[in-house]
Amino acid sequence: MVRQQPPPWGFVGMGAMACLLFLDLGTANVAPWWVTVLFVLLWLVLFAVALRWFEPHPRRVLWLPAIGFALWLPTIVLGTRQLGWGG
Repeated sequence: MVRQQPPPWGFVGMGAMACLLFLDLGTANVAPWWVTVLFVLLWLVLFAVALRWFEPHPRRVLWLPAIGFALWLPTIVLGTRQLGWGG
């Protein structure tokens, strides 16, 4: 019996999740503390889903950091421009 190689998409998605965590933690420099806390809580939820999907649905794991980034970017851009978070 030949064992198949696992698809790499779950690993790629988890690497992107790690990058997203650094983005979320980096918001502490430009946003109020509670925004950073909300981003980290969102990341924890996305990470739990990623762990659940890692083996049965590895391609879906790729979408989770994309969703997190799609929420992070406009929040930071609009928050720093309109609400004056950055200084």
